[in-house]
Amino acid sequence: MGHRKIGDTPVELTELGFGASVIGNLYRVTPAHDAQAAIETAWDAGIRYFDTAPHYGLGLSERRLGAALRDRPRDTYVISSKVGRLLVPNERPAGIDPEGFVVRDDLRRQWDFSRDGVLRSIETTLERTGLDRLDIVYLHDPDAHWRQASEEAMPALAELRDQGVIGAIGAGMNQSAMLARFLRETAADLVMLAGRYTLLDQSALDDVLPAAQELGKSVVAVGVFNSGLLSRDRPAEGMKYDYQDAPPALVARAQAIADVCAAHGTTLPAAAIAFPHTHPTVINVTLGMRTPEQVVRNVELQDQHIPQDLWDDLRAQGLIRSDMPEGHAGGRYSRCL
Repeated sequence: MGHRKIGDTPVELTELGFGASVIGNLYRVTPAHDAQAAIETAWDAGIRYFDTAPHYGLGLSERRLGAALRDRPRDTYVISSKVGRLLVPNERPAGIDPEGFVVRDDLRRQWDFSRDGVLRSIETTLERTGLDRLDIVYLHDPDAHWRQASEEAMPALAELRDQGVIGAIGAGMNQSAMLARFLRETAADLVMLAGRYTLLDQSALDDVLPAAQELGKSVVAVGVFNSGLLSRDRPAEGMKYDYQDAPPALVARAQAIADVCAAHGTTLPAAAIAFPHTHPTVINVTLGMRTPEQVVRNVELQDQHIPQDLWDDLRAQGLIRSDMPEGHAGGRYSRCL
């Protein structure tokens, strides 16, 4: 599996990453043996980038990922986690976490982008994972906290990076405009862009992608299925788009894109994974992987050859923006390092 380097840092990512939110029991319980087997299958497939966060299952994702990787040679993989939500005792537990994870709510999340909060968050993440260091640390969803995140959290991360404690730093969000600000106005090396450069939403072309290209910085793309609408060969009514029921017009557009994909001998989900790589700043696509079967499917989709003519036809039919870059070939991308 190809690797791409993060900007001017020494950190390299495999072009496909393992997103560990789902093994934190996102939406439903994932048995521990399934989580372990998914990570082992990803490893066997060549995936060496693993992303987690305290938010995912109130620490469960970090604990499971750390346990699965702990005996692997530490220099052979890259792990990222996030700061901004501290986990603190919940004085009023009701039984189950109210934020989408099927775990007990003995802990709760507390927003904190202060310097002390960042250091405390990293320390507790290392305790939960049992690892000696993190390779990448992102600010997690700082939408309502720009000032503290940019003036306190990012300088704290930059200091750790400059000391060699962390390899690369950035921010992860579901919007692109503020991510562009992090690239332009702070010491961020990369951003994790959720859902804003996909077959159904190319709004990142207006801000964060040109900023990354101009500054020589990098982008990790997540949410490439837009919460599910692009995850099947044939989209249908009732599927989700950005965590909500997909509007009929978007379902119809996804179906039209699927028709073009089929005409070119590929599938909608394979094209959805390949699409972010058409921009030169996107070095990785990370997907949530709950079971070994999901890992195998995602790797197979990533391996599919995507003909250049597909993007040309989608442009010509007005199904994607005309200013999308020309692309860099499909399948196992020719620009791998």
